[in-house]
Amino acid sequence: MSFRKIDIDAFDEDVLQETELYEPDPRDPAQVLADARQKQGTVRSALSRGDISGALNIALDSPPYGPNVDEAKNLTLQTVVSVLNSTKGTEIPNVLKSLSQDAQDTLMKYIYKGMGMPGWGDVSGSVLLAWHEKLTEVAGTGCIVRVMSDRRTV
Repeated sequence: MSFRKIDIDAFDEDVLQETELYEPDPRDPAQVLADARQKQGTVRSALSRGDISGALNIALDSPPYGPNVDEAKNLTLQTVVSVLNSTKGTEIPNVLKSLSQDAQDTLMKYIYKGMGMPGWGDVSGSVLLAWHEKLTEVAGTGCIVRVMSDRRTV
């Protein structure tokens, strides 16, 4: 038996598991998806009323974390990007200032996720970059550091 084929982590008691890094979402994956769909409808109605700040707050509230919720994560990303795309450039700073620090961090996570999705850069790349620039001006570079060091991915 070659030493390279042995999984030494299986024998180590102190190995760090992914589940130990953060608390997973306590909701059932089906419930998370249902919440994301409901949130999408609420955001659409807020956007139709012209309440950009309220729509973004709703979209960023309790994002789906953890395994087995990929469909809810993608649906929430689409919801957030739809809010970002429907906002005028002059309104961005005021919307960002109305967000809490946690909401700003969550928004930065969605901006980075949108930038990392294949094909999304062609569709919303300039919008995501504009929001990234304005969010960094409002929240500072600490927002970027908190997002990069957080294990909870959206």
